[in-house]
Formats: sequence, structure tokens, C-alpha cells
Amino acid sequence: MENICIEDRKKLTIVGATRVVSATDTQAVVEIGGSNFIITGTSLEVTKLDLDNKEVCFSGVINGIKYAQKSEKGNLIKRLFK
Repeated sequence: MENICIEDRKKLTIVGATRVVSATDTQAVVEIGGSNFIITGTSLEVTKLDLDNKEVCFSGVINGIKYAQKSEKGNLIKRLFK
């Protein structure tokens, strides 16, 4: 079960996270199943990371969240030789 909760654009909680791909003070990428969520903002900090329970929390100013489907490796070659 995946769940994303934003509180006053200052706190973000994601349940269902399988991995934090990257995190800086302006952008974070969190893997949820076969997809990535790209979080943008300012002064972003990971305040809780519990991958055993698949939960990650961020604080800061949340400006946006973008959903990005992960591409399969070799996908371009598969399309070329279809």
C-alpha cells in the first residue's frame, strides 16, 4: 500500500517507499515499487527513514511532486528490434 501525505507544504510522508535514490536540499527521488517520485523544494531534509516499514519523511518547503515510471534496461534496444 502506497500513501503520500503533505502537511502545509512543510512535511511530506511517504509510506510504501522501497528506496531513496537520491536526496539533496532541493530535490529527492524516492522509489515506490516500480516507479519513482521526484520531490522538489527548498531546505529539504530526510527526517525519518525506516525502509523496514517502507516509510520516509521529509521536511522543508515542498514545491512539487512528479511521478516518473522507471524505464526498463534495454528498452531502447527492444523497441529498435521489435
